[in-house]
This record gives sequence, structure tokens and C-alpha cells, in this order.
Amino acid sequence: LHFPINYKNASLSSLLRSLSPSRNKQIFKKIRFFFFFRRSNLKERPKMASWNSIPLEISYEIVGWIAFASWSFSFYPQLILNYQRKSVVGLNFDFALLNLTKHSSYMIYNVCLYFSPVIQKQYFDIYGDKEMIPVAANDVAFSLHAVAMTAATLFQIVIYDRGTQKVSKLATGIVALVLAFAAICFFIALPTQSWLWLITIFNSIQVVMTCVKYIPQAKMNFTRKSTDGWSIGNILLDFTGGVASYMQMLMQSIDQNSWVNFYGNLGKTLLSLITVFFDLIFMLQHYVLYPETKTSKTVESDQESNEPLVDSSQEHV
Repeated sequence: LHFPINYKNASLSSLLRSLSPSRNKQIFKKIRFFFFFRRSNLKERPKMASWNSIPLEISYEIVGWIAFASWSFSFYPQLILNYQRKSVVGLNFDFALLNLTKHSSYMIYNVCLYFSPVIQKQYFDIYGDKEMIPVAANDVAFSLHAVAMTAATLFQIVIYDRGTQKVSKLATGIVALVLAFAAICFFIALPTQSWLWLITIFNSIQVVMTCVKYIPQAKMNFTRKSTDGWSIGNILLDFTGGVASYMQMLMQSIDQNSWVNFYGNLGKTLLSLITVFFDLIFMLQHYVLYPETKTSKTVESDQESNEPLVDSSQEHV
């Protein structure tokens, strides 16, 4: 049952009497108990800790939105490159599928912890009501946007030239295993209402997916000895977002004089570190290991464009 009632402006007893027939006193008592129970829960909701330093708070918000902007815009270079080429050759399809699974799990964790008073209370019961929840508004905004953009990338894979590449059975099996595992955890958490534990599982899933998702693309670049079709702009922005996200958590920990922020949201911590690690690998591949690929193709195309349409040696006078 759910009734959108403003407790301050409505008389609870009179409203319930108008909703319930006088002959059905049992239903009236149950509904009244429900509303009073909701009110008591709202009063008992713990308050989050406040910032001690205004400069750190401002810096935290700025760096957080830098991370959001960097990570959010990191999707667009690849989308634009695919659109311009009308091709997704060079983009690993396993990476795209695993990336959607990862961001969906991260979205569930961020949205639930940020908006649910019940889950926040469970968090404070474990880590103390003087701690801040380790999810900021930019985390929620990013994860929602990320799911939409990764879905758009998969749509491009469907409509554009794919070459001979297909999603591997291994990647499909991993996604199916993750979905089955998440469903089992949901039914385990349901009887005891262990929602914090459940979303922590989703947070762990996104960490595992972050570790796994980059491997197919890195291997594909190594096999092709090329990064053509794989946007380096994506990597540079992704790297900036990873560093900014870690700095944001560090600022909050310094202000609160507590490192709970790191192990209380281990997923976000590992996400930043793993992202930076793989981005460095991709930068090494693009700028150091395989930089000649794009250059050589550009030279070849220039040579072809400069060749005369008719060979002068075969012209007849």
C-alpha cells in the first residue's frame, strides 16, 4: 500500500475514517498502523555527517563533476568514430557487451544507495551514522548516462558494418552467469531485507566486469598490431575520470579524517584504479607500440591520391 499523503497538511485520523467504512474497523486499524509506522521510520532516519572544510567540500563537488564529465564524454569519441566510418570494425564486441553489464550493475548500486532511506540506514548501522554515504550525485548521473551510451554503442554494432566479428560464446556465457548469480542473490536477500548486502553484490559485479571487459579489446589490439577503429579520445577521457574519481574520494576521507570512504565503497575505489591501469595499457599500445599503423595508411592514401589518372609513358602522341 502507498498513499501520497503530506503529514503536515492532512489530518491522518479524519482521512483514514473517510477512506474506510465504519463497519470495517480491522482494515482501519491496519492502515493506521501502516502510516504511523512510516512516520516513525522517517523520524528515526539517521542524519549524514556534514563537511568540516568548505574548501574541501567545494573541491569535492568540482572534482566529482569533472569525473562525471570526463567519463560521460568518453563514450562519444567512439560513437562519433563509428558514425563517421559507418563501421564498428576495430571495436571489440565482447568489450561492448561486458561494458553494458558492468555499467548496469554500477547503476543499480548507485541509484539504490543514493535514493533509498532503508539502504542508507543499513549502511549507517554498519559504518556509523557519522559517516557520509560513499555515493555522490555525479555518481548517479554518470551511471545512468553510461547505461544509455553503452546501449547506443551496441545499437551501432547492430546497424553498421561489423566485418566478420561476432560476440564470443565466452562473453555471452559470462553475462548469462552474472544474471543468474544476481537473481539468486536477490532471492537470498529478500526474506531478511538485506538490501545493502544485495547492492554490494552488484557493486562487486561491476568491479569484476571492469577487470574483464578491457581484456578482449587489449588482446584484439595486440593481435591486429593496430588500434584503428578504437578511439584514443575515449581512453584519454576515461583516464581523466578515473584519476578525478579517486581524488574525490581522497578529499572526502581527508575532511572526515576517516578511510571508511575507501573500503565502505570498495567498488568505486577499485573502479578508479583498474580504469587507470588499463587506460595506461591502451595509451602504450596507441602511442608507443603501434603508432605507425595510422601514419602508414595516411601516407599510402596520400600517395594514391597524388598518382596521375593516366600513365604518361602509355600516352600516344
